[in-house]
Amino acid sequence: MDMKILETRALRGANYFSRYPVIYMQVDLGELEKKPSDTIPGFKARIEKILPSLIEHRCSLDHRGGFFERIDRGTWAGHIVEHVALELQCLAQMEVGFGKTYSTDEYGIYNIVYRYRDEEAGIEAGKYAVEIVNGLFKNQETEIPPIIDRLKEIRENNLLGPSTQSIVDEAKKRGIPEIRLNNESYVQLGFGIRQRRLQATIIDSTSAIGVEIADDKKRTKELLARMGIPVPEGYAIDTLPEATDVAERIGYPVTIKPISGNHGRGITTNISTPADLETAFLYAKKFGELLLVEKFLPGADYRILVIDGKFTAAARRDPAFIIGDGTSTIRQLIDKVNLDPKRGFGHEKTLTRIKIDYMMECLLSQKHLTLQSIIPKDEKLYIKTTANLSAGGIAIDVTDEVHPMTKTMSERISQIIGLNVIGIDLITTDHRIPLSDNNGGIIEVNAAPGLRMHANPSEGQPRNVAGAIVDILFPPGSKFNIPIVAVTGTNGKTTTVRLISHILGLNGNIVGMTSTDGIVIGNNSIIEGDYSGPEGAKIVLMDASVDHAVLEVARGGIIRRGLGFEECDVAVITNITRDHLGEGGINTLEDLARLKGALLATVKPTGYTVLNADDELVLTLKEQTKGQVILFSLNHDNPELLKHHADGNTIVTLVDDSLIIQKGSLVSTVAKLIEIPLTFGGYALFNVSNTLAAVAAAYALGLNEKQIRAGVISFSPSVGQSPGRMNIIDMGNFKVMVDYNHNIGAVKAIGQMLPFIAPGKKIRMAVGTGNRRTQDIIDFGESLAEFYDYIVITDTDPRKRPPGETCELVQEGLLKGGFAKENIAIILDGREATQKALKMASDGDIVVLQADDIQQVIQDVMDYKAILTNQILSLKKTAKTV
Repeated sequence: MDMKILETRALRGANYFSRYPVIYMQVDLGELEKKPSDTIPGFKARIEKILPSLIEHRCSLDHRGGFFERIDRGTWAGHIVEHVALELQCLAQMEVGFGKTYSTDEYGIYNIVYRYRDEEAGIEAGKYAVEIVNGLFKNQETEIPPIIDRLKEIRENNLLGPSTQSIVDEAKKRGIPEIRLNNESYVQLGFGIRQRRLQATIIDSTSAIGVEIADDKKRTKELLARMGIPVPEGYAIDTLPEATDVAERIGYPVTIKPISGNHGRGITTNISTPADLETAFLYAKKFGELLLVEKFLPGADYRILVIDGKFTAAARRDPAFIIGDGTSTIRQLIDKVNLDPKRGFGHEKTLTRIKIDYMMECLLSQKHLTLQSIIPKDEKLYIKTTANLSAGGIAIDVTDEVHPMTKTMSERISQIIGLNVIGIDLITTDHRIPLSDNNGGIIEVNAAPGLRMHANPSEGQPRNVAGAIVDILFPPGSKFNIPIVAVTGTNGKTTTVRLISHILGLNGNIVGMTSTDGIVIGNNSIIEGDYSGPEGAKIVLMDASVDHAVLEVARGGIIRRGLGFEECDVAVITNITRDHLGEGGINTLEDLARLKGALLATVKPTGYTVLNADDELVLTLKEQTKGQVILFSLNHDNPELLKHHADGNTIVTLVDDSLIIQKGSLVSTVAKLIEIPLTFGGYALFNVSNTLAAVAAAYALGLNEKQIRAGVISFSPSVGQSPGRMNIIDMGNFKVMVDYNHNIGAVKAIGQMLPFIAPGKKIRMAVGTGNRRTQDIIDFGESLAEFYDYIVITDTDPRKRPPGETCELVQEGLLKGGFAKENIAIILDGREATQKALKMASDGDIVVLQADDIQQVIQDVMDYKAILTNQILSLKKTAKTV
């Protein structure tokens, strides 16, 4: 039985396994669980034969050849897949190193994680690795080169182009974050209000008119000629007779090209006969309807790069060529040239492999040659008509040799066309003398010039042209980041992010907030739904109005996709209690702590980590962060809190029912609990804890106690400010609380404060979430038994369980907790269950509604309140009439 892939996904940010993006792949080894590599005759020899470069894998032995030694000693198929997946990517010029294989509690099931550069290529590498390793165990050898070629194709299709990548790399050197905005070369540098955007080498401040002019070769020629710039004579044509007429009028040789185009597509130069003109015309028509025929200029092809109005770099570009040896065919000579280690597939190397294409065959035909022709020894034969690097050409840096007058002319052209990044193509016999002194001229300009020829020339000095572009986007000293606050934990995340956002917003900031309820920008709800994962973070960081990001980070998002950001300024962990255990390989509280701790790996060295000192598991994560730590606690005498304060660190706690911030001898009082609506006068201890966390985060962002106070005393658990979180609705003679309240910790926290809110019966509508483990749902029911008099169980979130199954499990827990069965009602429809619970209430009672669809539950309560109000008004009216 072969090893099988059970699940594969890309984790795009810090995650349970690594702080770096990785591919996660779960495999079932099947019978191979009983067959380590040392039990398979010839296994090592076979893998060495097909993948000899694995000799460089050090593995846990930490020396060259370590992985092969592990195979010799005996290792399992999952571990081998990990190394093969990494090596396949490396051979496809996507260098990666980190990998890890983990056993699970299930027999033969392993979790494999490994780094990737391109998501699609990384996933494919894993699939191929499983195929290769399965073959090796069956004494079969897979052909590796076709796999590498396929991965290279994926890489070329998906990775940023070399010019865009060089700009992104330069930005990263300066600490500027990036977001890729599509599958092409559209990229955002910086976050929120600080962001700048580019596509290839066109930046957001590039003139749209300038781009349009540069894209029209006819218009460019006319404009430059009018301004005194030397350009070859030429005319736009649409038909072959027109092309012939122009060629005869201006005189052969001529060049023909599409009016609009780039990368040398459709261009043929040095056309000397009508027959060659017809061939070139048909070729150019493949790339555009309207063409340009112009006088061919003798000399070499040069590209000058002007950035921000300043001459920046220059390179001579030579078309692809071969040199005869008197015995090899043209095809054989091309193959030899392509063996040059500097040449690679697409943009992977300094030079690109030469492709045999229509352009080449036409050129050879003009010279009365074929691919089978043999050219004399030492004869140089150009086999492309254009000098583009993507067509196999070479680039030689001549930046320091260009004549000053040509430099000045180039800077003037950038002003004439109106482009802050421009590539200027010219032909001249000698770049060291002024262009006007010979037969040279400007043949075209480019609004999105490639940078590879300057950054990595075939010969000469590399130029940091990407740095000049980044300087336009972010001049020295300018900001590119916005503060990011990320909040995780089991309970209290949503309330905490809402309070932090409220404090920041009240102090004049535009906050982008994500939560399990949606995305809010400023005071506007932008998208509803659960956006506590990386997609929500990305949307906020892409918004150009946002100056602060406050992000809820939920367990599911970290498991499924990792975090949506590489760094944050403040990380908050509210608590770690039983919830969602048994999902995604998170089976224990220690596993859950490790998962939540992934957030701490993203805290900047200059940032802060806010931790709950009342939670022992949270405190175990204290050493994982690089930033400063602020502890908060409900108990000022908490030993960990006192020690942290004694070490000179900041704490946030309670003294005499007042919330304080303390560092050293400095004590700042924020507010009394009675002034903070969220805490219900201090009875809602869990919200006191949430408030402490939010205050600590706001303080870490630089706000003072007066600014923080304004926020905490004006934020209430109302339907408007915090829907679905401790919303108390006065129904007249009884009260309703709408709360998410979905796990044991939340049940106990809410249950303990109910007597302080209402003296009568405690009625609860409860939902058993179907993706919990069976025992967890039973335990949830048992926890309810302690605090409520009547329970209505509904099934609004069954997940993959049969309808009603969660209700039965919750009831089992209630009965186990000693709850009277006659006080339990099971109603599968959530809205009917809400009505049932509301109708059970009488004077002095409180009804706690566990909200799944928060807005719907709130609306149902308000509708019921309207009915009660109308009934009361009707009774009063009747009594008055009587």
